[in-house]
Amino acid sequence: MSDAVRVMVVDDHPMWRDAVERDLAEAGFDVVAVAADGHQAIARFRAARPQVVVLDLQIPGPGGVEVTADVLGHDPSARVLILSASGEHSDVLEAMKAGATGYLVKSASRADLIEAVRRVAAGDSVFTPGLAGLVLGEFRKMAEGGPEPEPDNELTPRETEILKMVAKGLSYRQIADQLVLSHRTVQNHVQNTLRKLQMHNRVELTRYALERGLGSDDDA
Repeated sequence: MSDAVRVMVVDDHPMWRDAVERDLAEAGFDVVAVAADGHQAIARFRAARPQVVVLDLQIPGPGGVEVTADVLGHDPSARVLILSASGEHSDVLEAMKAGATGYLVKSASRADLIEAVRRVAAGDSVFTPGLAGLVLGEFRKMAEGGPEPEPDNELTPRETEILKMVAKGLSYRQIADQLVLSHRTVQNHVQNTLRKLQMHNRVELTRYALERGLGSDDDA
């Protein structure tokens, strides 16, 4: 399909890489490239221009964190979904700071992976259960002790409302349900907010919101 999401799979284990490639292709994604190490990943990303990179952290050559930073430096609109055997907090935080949009451990089911790729392609953040709170907590710590940012007056009240919900870790679907909006309308508001703030992904948006105290529990 011409409108299928373009995906690249990066993993140094051939059987695992082949299985992920097959599962994604069967689910309707267009797997435009595969790679076994960091050097291949960087070169093939630039040639194939996938929208989503499903990336193992522990790969030869430049590791997954370095590949994430390189990929997003080359194309900020790309999305990186980490699929790793490691659930170590340090690995998760390094990947998210590099700009990854999601993080799954390899114990995730086929259905979880397919849903995660779909959500990441749509701009949502996806985490293995238990990791979302870790990332939000780290961003809150980073926000504390920084200089007090100037308030932003460009956002509409609805955009600000949705931004607060993004900062609390809600998915687009959950936001749509709570505000009685369509999923597409929520996505459009988030894309408008990203454009106004000159940001590229939901991770940056979450950090921005938390720096302004928009994700605190006592927000109205």
